[in-house]
Order: sequence, then structure tokens, then C-alpha cells
Amino acid sequence: MAKDDGKKAKKAKADKKNGGKKDKAKAAAAAPVKAAPAVSPLAPEGGFPALPAIAGVRLSAVEAGVRYKGRLDVMLAEIDAGASVAGVFTRSLTRSAPVHWCEEIIAREAEGTAPKGKYGILVNSGNSNAFTGSNGRIGVETTAASAAAAIGTRPGKVFVASTGVIGEPLPAERITAKMDELAAGLSPEKMEFAARAIMTTDTFPKGCTRMVEIDGTPVTISGFAKGSGMIAPDMATMLVFIFTDACIAQPVLQKILSARNAATFNCITVDGDTSTSDSLVLAATNKAKMAPITSATSAAGKAFSDALGEVMLDLAQQVVRDGEGATKFVSVSVTGAKSTAAARTIGLAIANSPLVKTALAGEDPNWGRIVMAVGKSGQAADRDKLTIRFGDTVVAENGWVSPAYREEDGAAYMKRAEIDIHVDVGVGSGAATVWTCDLTHRYIEINADYRS
Repeated sequence: MAKDDGKKAKKAKADKKNGGKKDKAKAAAAAPVKAAPAVSPLAPEGGFPALPAIAGVRLSAVEAGVRYKGRLDVMLAEIDAGASVAGVFTRSLTRSAPVHWCEEIIAREAEGTAPKGKYGILVNSGNSNAFTGSNGRIGVETTAASAAAAIGTRPGKVFVASTGVIGEPLPAERITAKMDELAAGLSPEKMEFAARAIMTTDTFPKGCTRMVEIDGTPVTISGFAKGSGMIAPDMATMLVFIFTDACIAQPVLQKILSARNAATFNCITVDGDTSTSDSLVLAATNKAKMAPITSATSAAGKAFSDALGEVMLDLAQQVVRDGEGATKFVSVSVTGAKSTAAARTIGLAIANSPLVKTALAGEDPNWGRIVMAVGKSGQAADRDKLTIRFGDTVVAENGWVSPAYREEDGAAYMKRAEIDIHVDVGVGSGAATVWTCDLTHRYIEINADYRS
């Protein structure tokens, strides 16, 4: 009897152990599933736009389970040989291994030492592959080699970007295991799928397109972006990929991109935090039947630059509209500064101020906080000539509150979803506009819960 009881006890113990394992396995399988967030109230109407295919570009996206299950999280783009490619990247001193890799590719392009062949762009979400020691570079080399083999090019022609949690090893094997599926699914019509695959805390995919006629030839520019938090200039947790069929030399493409970036993506902020992973890659396939653009200042160069600038500004503003927890889209225009750079610095001091941003969230027309932000910017300003407007309402002038200003007018204006703040600092002719959003309780909830 004692022997039988011993057998029963062992069996019960084993059952409990196995049951525990099953429970843990079940929990592990369930944990990575994360519900999609509600779409931002500031999202553009109509959803993701119809982006026309760009000759020479094919894309695909798959679910690899890099961090979460049940969502697209890896995209691959294949770009025909003969394209011109430019890029701008974060200037964070702790930038990720993928950023260093992409900077090396662009350097070779600029030097004219890049190997011939197709280009690839491989992007994963869920893991930023940042601050991961030597594993970071190994992960980049492994995934780039896998993508290169899949599309028939060299690893040094494959741009790699990652976005997500910092400091965790990249599960490269999950990405490489999906490479055949990615290659088989390549299509000119999959920009929206690619846009969805690179999202993290984004609530909607971001896309934009423009068509411009250059020397009688229609040229298309289409692109998509991700970004919602850790958004501040230089650049932010943003990944942006833009494609065009324009014929344009690489040095000219790089010059135009860098100039337009300064007035678009480097003029937005959600929370003032600069990311380790920002990457903007622009590929021109040179497929349009036109004379190549060889100068940024030519009529053709200016026409292309203007259209590209529209796409970049639209995407940049969509990033702000999707700011984590945002309920207000805010433009801050500064005039009367010593220079454009000074105006931009003052604008960002206002746009990044937690006191200004929380006042916006609370619909409080607390113009005193704007005065404070101007003063802390480090740029010249004449206190006694300072003018502040909310929309068309003059709030402060000549160094004090405007005699005509009524608090109820300011409070009514602050209830709008889109707010324009104008500040003239009275010391020069420099002007700049930056874009931001409010700072709400929801921002705290999203970021407190980010890794769970």
C-alpha cells in the first residue's frame, strides 16, 4: 500500500510538473500578442493613400515574430540596379549598428566605390538592435547577407534598419527564416504592407505621394514612414523610405535630400527624445524617360526638390499627428529672430517644453509658459518687443499681455484639435516653423507599458 501511495505521489508530482510546463508554455505563447492601439484622433481622413507603383521597386512584408505575434514586422524592398540612393541618419552618439551599416553604404555611394547591382532595404520592427555590443553588427551582417542572397545582390548593397526595444539581442534567425517568403512575395503594389510592417507604437501607417512634371515628363515620388514616440530633431525614432522614378545623379539626390530634411523631419518633435535608429533612405530608380537632373539649382532640380519636400513634410506631420497619446496638432512659428537657425531653436524650445505641452493638453491658454520657453532657448529675444498670437488672437505684445486679449478667447481657441502659435521675438528677420503635439496622460501610459 505504501508502495502504491509512493507511485501515486510520484505520478501526481510529474503531472503537476508537466502541467506547470504546459501552463508556462501557454503563457509564453500568449504573452507576445499585443492588441493594436486605437487610431489617433489626428490621423488623416481616408486612411492610407493609394501609392502608385514606382518602376524598378518591389516590396514585401511578413510576420516573423520578432517581438510580437499576429502582426507584420519585417519588410523587404528590392530596387533595380542603376538606381541612385541617398540617406540621412540620426546623429545620436549611441546610434545603432544598422545605422552605422547604412552610413557606410551611403559613404561608398558618395565616393563612387560602391559595388554594382541591385539594392535591398530590409527592416524589422519590435527590436532596434541598438546597444547590443558586437551582437548588433553580427545581426546586421547576418540579415543583410540573407537578404542579398534572396534578391541576388551583395550584402553591401542592402540597407538594414531596425526599430523597437533598445538593448535586447536581435533574433536574426527569425528574420532569416522568413527571407524566402519575403523574396517570393516581392511586388510593386505592396507599399502599404511594408508601411505596416515597420510600425511600433504607431496607430496608423503613414504614406504620401506626389506627381510632378519635369521637362515634360511625369515623375512620381512615393514614400512611407513610421514614428510616434521618441520623436525629436536629428532625427527621431523615425524610419522613412521614399522612392521615385526620377533620373538624378547621386550627389544631387543627396544634396536635395539633406536640404529638405532640415526643414521637415528635423523640425518636428513629440517628446524631445532623439532616437538611436533614425533612418531616411531615398531611392531614385532612374526609370523616367527624362534627361538626368545634374544640378540641385537647375529648373528640373528645383521642381524635383519642391515635390520631394511636399512628400517629406506630409510624412513628417503625419508622425506628429500620431504622437503617442496626442490630441492636438500644433504648429509653432517664430519670426523676428537673428537667423533661421535661431528661430528654429526658439521654436523647438517652445515645442519641447513639458509645461507648454501639458498646458495644450489641458486646453489652458497659459501664454506665460511660452514666454518662459523663449527665455530659456539661449537665443536673442527682445522681451519688450515680444509678441505672441494664438491663431489670429494677439495674446501678448510690447512685453506684456495685450490690452485687447480676453482669457475666454484664448480658452476657446485651445479647444481646437489643430493649434497655431506664433511668436515674434523682435530682434531680426529669421523665421522658422516647427510642429509638435500635446503631452497627455496617455503618453505616460504608453511608455510605462512599452516593454510589456
